[in-house]
Amino acid sequence: MSEQKRQKQMVLGAMMFFPSGGHISSWRHPEVNAQGLLDFNYYKQILQTAERGKFDMFFYADELYVWDRFETGISHANSIRPEPFTLLSALAVVTEHIGLAATVSTTYNEPYHIARKLATLDHLSNGRAAWNIVTSQADEEARNFSRDKHLEHSKRYERAVEFVDVTQGLWDSWEDDALLLDKESGYFADKDKLHNIQHKGVHFQVQGPLNVTRPPQGYPVLAQAGASESGKEVAAEKAEVVFAPIHSFDAEGLLAGQQLYEDIKGRMAKYGRSRDELKIIPGIMPIIGQTEEEAKEKLAAIESLLPEQLGLDLLSHYLGQDISSYPLDEPLPFRPDLSQFNQSKSALERILEMMDKEQLTLRQLYQRSTNRRGLAGTPEQIADFLEEWFLKGAADGFNVQFSHLPGGLDDFVNLVVPELQRRGVFRIEYTGGTLRDNLGLKRPDNRFVSVRADHLAHS
Repeated sequence: MSEQKRQKQMVLGAMMFFPSGGHISSWRHPEVNAQGLLDFNYYKQILQTAERGKFDMFFYADELYVWDRFETGISHANSIRPEPFTLLSALAVVTEHIGLAATVSTTYNEPYHIARKLATLDHLSNGRAAWNIVTSQADEEARNFSRDKHLEHSKRYERAVEFVDVTQGLWDSWEDDALLLDKESGYFADKDKLHNIQHKGVHFQVQGPLNVTRPPQGYPVLAQAGASESGKEVAAEKAEVVFAPIHSFDAEGLLAGQQLYEDIKGRMAKYGRSRDELKIIPGIMPIIGQTEEEAKEKLAAIESLLPEQLGLDLLSHYLGQDISSYPLDEPLPFRPDLSQFNQSKSALERILEMMDKEQLTLRQLYQRSTNRRGLAGTPEQIADFLEEWFLKGAADGFNVQFSHLPGGLDDFVNLVVPELQRRGVFRIEYTGGTLRDNLGLKRPDNRFVSVRADHLAHS
């Protein structure tokens, strides 16, 4: 084992994109208990398996709408998602080490609410909370929150940065030693160690303070997904974990991964941050077989679960316009304008890259865009891919999705994790007390303590 391998350990996140798995039709898989998507024991089994596999974090993807833009979104796609804070708080009780990440929109929430909920989750889990910061992407969500249209792309990222600033300020309300709890004297807290943030910005006016003491981690770990220009800037300024796309699994894809990795980390210095303060973890959905042939058969079986119309409607959603009238076995007859797009720009960018790379038919395009993260192979082949990207500077780890749950996770934990451990690139045991500890991230200073220390130093 090389010195490099001994010293470097990859980050692994277990991603629940849909409650039944990483594919929109995972609920149809014969091994999925589709009746159990609101059964706590279903989620408990998944989390405890991920913790047995020593995953750093569990990421729960969330959206604030039912996808009813197309009929198939209701008739053929799973649109049931438990509310994340309720779910993760319950899961904190039945796990001890694994991080708990909630997807929370900065467009359709208020900073005080989210600061309070995340601080509480961090306390109840003994320092394992994380926040997957999203800006949302669809008009369907806007219509559930008193708006007709989704906020324009650059404006929602501007709002997101201010939202996070306010939330962090609220987490700093209480200094770590503010509570006195002196029963004899009657002093509950030191009033000089409680602070109002007095924020007045473009999008928010928040006085504070928060009515929950500072989280065990200082701040819950901040995660973010988005490869657009705005998304990369938010990542470089604020994020501590970034979910990155994998464009392809070949040498060209590795080069693109290395370039994105350097692009994001290269932006951090202007915000006064070091490269080690951010973990970039591309998303991948491994399909594991004892042989390569078996893995490919499993992948084909998963792809066969997708009804043709649902695939077309999903691609229409990504493109922002209905394409169902075009011939399936011919290329898309137009090129979408990314500059005018107000949904997920990074998702559209990946589709445009696929169109530019190959002359794909509409059928091939919806199949590729629906299953863009799927990599079929043996445990050794999957480990080879993960290790190469990790050691060659394209990733600090991976956000792993599963074709179906819990079976896809079982396969990864039982077959791939031991192979990664054998190679020395993944932990044998948890070593940290909090999620930050396990990720190698420092606990942030309290801004009010830092300001006072600076004032005393210059007085």
